[in-house]
Amino acid sequence: MKKLSARRRHPMAALVVLLLALACTGGLYAAFAPASKAQADETAQSLAIDEGKKLYAVGCASCHGTGGQGGSDGPSLVGVGAAAVDFQVSTGRMPAATSQGVQVPQKKNIYTQAEIDQLAAYIASFGAGPNVPTEAQYGPEGADIAKGGDLFRTNCAQCHNFTGKGGALTRGKYAPSLEDVDPKHIYEAMQTGPQNMPSFPDTTLSEQNKKDIIAYLDAVNSSDSESPGGLELGGLGPVSEGLFGWIFGLGGLIAVAVWVAARTAKAKKS
Repeated sequence: MKKLSARRRHPMAALVVLLLALACTGGLYAAFAPASKAQADETAQSLAIDEGKKLYAVGCASCHGTGGQGGSDGPSLVGVGAAAVDFQVSTGRMPAATSQGVQVPQKKNIYTQAEIDQLAAYIASFGAGPNVPTEAQYGPEGADIAKGGDLFRTNCAQCHNFTGKGGALTRGKYAPSLEDVDPKHIYEAMQTGPQNMPSFPDTTLSEQNKKDIIAYLDAVNSSDSESPGGLELGGLGPVSEGLFGWIFGLGGLIAVAVWVAARTAKAKKS
């Protein structure tokens, strides 16, 4: 009887074994189970920021400061957001040339889209700002072209011309042409207000308003568009068209009047 009692298991032994088995199973699962989507996204974002920091140190820090605080040669980047970075770098405006004049022009882009995304991720970490828009935000689906035309003529035509051909501003500055501009970049420009342009946040122009304006510009600048008024003279607006009318229209009338007067004088002499 004593031997049987000695071999009898402790009442808690089974529970201890079960807990150890569960702990081992949980540990193995945590070690080998695939990471969740949120964890994967967070890891990818962290890697993008690290790579963007390296690119920033080489191409941006000399003007904008090591922490984006700005300097004598460049403004602060705190709070500009990823959209501003994507617009400025994708269009080649940044990095700026050492002597670009009164306005930074568009030029050939020197970064890949992956590198631009990394730069945008790093600069966005300085402070919250507008995000890069998705295709659903600037694409033609659900856009109202007529409404976009009204909005463009009210808010944009004073500088960009009523069909987006661009125009001159004061002191050598200019509003660039919007022909053949990527719809994403037009949306980003409205979001962030680059250089001389004011910004149009969603409180001023809603996401739908921006979509409508982009659809209007695509309609008036596409190769299939037709001018309902006839010869558009390059779509440069009423000033150029009025000047054309004065020079050729009025000039033609004067020429006809001179010709008639000369013919009349000859007829009287004969």
